[in-house]
Amino acid sequence: MKAQTPILLPLTDEAKAAVRDDETVRITTFPFRIGRECRSGLQDNPWHSFDRRRHGTSPHNDCYLHDLGEKLQISREHLQIEKRDDGAYEIFDRGSMCGTVVDGDHIGGDNKRTRYPLHNGSIIIFGSQSSPYVFKFLYPSG
Repeated sequence: MKAQTPILLPLTDEAKAAVRDDETVRITTFPFRIGRECRSGLQDNPWHSFDRRRHGTSPHNDCYLHDLGEKLQISREHLQIEKRDDGAYEIFDRGSMCGTVVDGDHIGGDNKRTRYPLHNGSIIIFGSQSSPYVFKFLYPSG
């Protein structure tokens, strides 16, 4: 799959559900901030959510994911994807509780490391190693 802009491709059913079955998350601005949609507590209607921001304030994220698990893996302000001046991409954990696993390495959470380079095809797991929210980072070459 060739991307026109960087994308996150959901690899699991849970990741697809987290983005409401959209095919991909298009990364359109930098830094691109991702976090969890606030829970409403209504398990019979998982898409019903509420906005806890004050009227007129900017959102904390560019993309909101739905974490419908019994134990939350995605924090409200989980991570951001950055593009460096040299054109390389990097992930930054924004103080998430469970952290993020990037290409098998854990960042954030209780780990002091909060940044990690992203490559075309990098695997990003929101939360712990056992989290079902698994995505692949893809960007156009050239």
